[in-house]
Amino acid sequence: MAKYEGGCLCGAVRYKAEVEPVNERVCHCRICQRAIGAAFNARLLFRIDDVTIEGPVAAINSTPDLKRGFCPACGTTLFSRRDSRGILGVTSGSLDDPSLFKPDMHFWTASKQPWVMLDDGLPQYEGAPPA
Repeated sequence: MAKYEGGCLCGAVRYKAEVEPVNERVCHCRICQRAIGAAFNARLLFRIDDVTIEGPVAAINSTPDLKRGFCPACGTTLFSRRDSRGILGVTSGSLDDPSLFKPDMHFWTASKQPWVMLDDGLPQYEGAPPA
């Protein structure tokens, strides 16, 4: 059983999951680019009940169905949460050991930044990934 732990830059928020992620994907959509402040969002998807979060978390809806969680003290984006599906996507950069992130695909590549070269051999989808 894997153990995934991480938190924000200032240490006020910590999280952990002691199960394998549902999937590990890289999203290139414009909403993720803006929310993360980077060219893409590399995230590990877990069921909400499998992640324990300690500390103060602020959230904002980036779409009607998706909340982005961040530390109110330092601003670190920690996760995206979709209650309607019972899932929470943890940002790979907030892991204590980001090398645990092993992506399985890229999606919304139609919005990919032109300087990002995808030559890792993973599946790529111009829009949403298959269900």
